[in-house]
Amino acid sequence: MSRAFAWAVHAYTASGQLVAAWMAVCIVEGGDAGFRRAMQLMALATFIDSTDGWLARRARVKEALPGFDGRRLDDIIDFQTYTALPLLLLWRAGIPSAGWAWVLPFAAVASLYGFSQTNAKTEDGYFLGFPSYWNVVAVYLYLLRPHDALAAASIGLLALLTFVPTRYLYPSHQGGWFAAITNLGAAVWGVLLGAILTGAASERWTLLSAAYPAYYLLASWWVELRFRSRRARTESALH
Repeated sequence: MSRAFAWAVHAYTASGQLVAAWMAVCIVEGGDAGFRRAMQLMALATFIDSTDGWLARRARVKEALPGFDGRRLDDIIDFQTYTALPLLLLWRAGIPSAGWAWVLPFAAVASLYGFSQTNAKTEDGYFLGFPSYWNVVAVYLYLLRPHDALAAASIGLLALLTFVPTRYLYPSHQGGWFAAITNLGAAVWGVLLGAILTGAASERWTLLSAAYPAYYLLASWWVELRFRSRRARTESALH
């Protein structure tokens, strides 16, 4: 039974590949309807990714199936749904336009670097470097349609931050009130963004919904500053 449960969890993770394939079809079809379906599928893929880890820990998949690497499976699918396909959507949608499109492969290379780092997820429960949330970037650039220079600058800056070893929140691997607030905010944000993408809520709410990604970045940088300040005080005390 434990092995069957473990395989079921891996199958749940693998269902993200079916979502990725459907997403690719929608992006190739193009048009506003196709792009919006693809973004809705990005949200579904994110939901699967955010819940399969909890299931894997409950199923103790490493103990039940030591010969199968669920984390590798997860990374393969995540690179498609968080990086490759969102960047493809931006290219197909002309965001940014052709003269600035060179920044998209740069973001893909940066993401490859991030996914390949052995310490991409720290032992104390953080991502190290910008965690390749290109699906979120793609949604907001598509909905808000900023000037090409601003869109390219945003993509380029986030790509550069992938190489900077600073901590970013990974709430599902953390505890306490701070993680609880972050997870609650993520749930509210997900519902609001889903309503915008499906047309249940007006796109006028898009800017308001962007408050949560802004909070995530600012909170992550605040945590990093606290870590560095604490380390500096410790080193100062030792000397």
